[in-house]
Amino acid sequence: MQLIAKTLAGLEGVLATELEALGAQHIRPTPRAVHFEGDQWLLYRANLELRTALRILRPLASFPAKDADALYKAVYQIDWPSYLDVQGTFAVDAVVWSEVWRHAHFPALKTKDAIADRFRKVLGRRPNVDTENPDLRVHLHINGLKATLSLDSSGESLHRRGYRVYGGAAPLNEVLAAGMILLTGWQADQPLLDPMCGSGTLLIEAALLAGRIPPQWLRKCFGFQRWKDYKPVIWERVRKQALAQAPVQWPLILGYDKDPNALRTAQANIEAAHLQDRISLEKMAFEHLSPPEGSGILITNPPYNERIPLEEAFAFYKQIGDTLKRRFAGYDAWILSAHREALKRLGLRPTRKITLFNGPLECGFHKFSLYEGSHKPH
Repeated sequence: MQLIAKTLAGLEGVLATELEALGAQHIRPTPRAVHFEGDQWLLYRANLELRTALRILRPLASFPAKDADALYKAVYQIDWPSYLDVQGTFAVDAVVWSEVWRHAHFPALKTKDAIADRFRKVLGRRPNVDTENPDLRVHLHINGLKATLSLDSSGESLHRRGYRVYGGAAPLNEVLAAGMILLTGWQADQPLLDPMCGSGTLLIEAALLAGRIPPQWLRKCFGFQRWKDYKPVIWERVRKQALAQAPVQWPLILGYDKDPNALRTAQANIEAAHLQDRISLEKMAFEHLSPPEGSGILITNPPYNERIPLEEAFAFYKQIGDTLKRRFAGYDAWILSAHREALKRLGLRPTRKITLFNGPLECGFHKFSLYEGSHKPH
């Protein structure tokens, strides 16, 4: 079957690599999505095991949508009672990139009306709408004049792992955090540090990855479990197989923050993820931190004067750079920040630059390779 995995801008390549490892076929990255082919087994695995996917969609139809009538007629033609019982509920989500369709609400409403009218025509009555917890979530995507209608197999967005008890001041999206870690190429034979760990998202995603723990292992329900073709036997096999994977070795995963409230939040989230024995936390300001000897990976998302007030941003980033030079020889430091000018004040030359988005904020995800006796990359 044809499938689409939605993701964040900048993570398409990472997601494609994940899908290849799961055995997906005909993988084709597009902006904020990866198209692929697979069977029902892969659909279930993708929802359970992909770390950088937001949703897994199963396309039903693509068609021209030049106006409201064309959209309505195309949606109406689909045999909706074959996908949903009339006693069930449904919802329609719409994403629109078009000069003709200015807002997503109107095409979503027309799609809902067409589905309801099709039920009335065939069965004499229609299912109810439930925007919060529907039995069938329909996804409408309009790009220009082309519309694609899909079934959402995930239900709730896959970035909601189920371990976030508290969010903190500016928490990272879990999918973004997992993507950042995968982009670094980190292996479990090296320690991983976050010196400004906040609510602990990077630490938790790193531990899930190192432990080969499916990111959705805490989730109780997916959208596909309410589909008419749901196969519980296949799902149980997929879940059992995924949870049976064991890590080759557990690395050092260390989190620090000078804010005791942030550490309490991180601890609560780590415990909710059942990873309290795999992640170490300590109250400490970055400038006082001494990492484990040898090589390692530092990944962090420091304040960047957008959502968190930050006085004297340039001085703050300069202090980060000075600490990296003095104390982190042998490490690769990866820093995510939307404050491009402040990043320059680190006083280090990046060996790699990647553009990612933290919510609406365009960020630089920069790698700095730190060497003894020299602050320049080899």
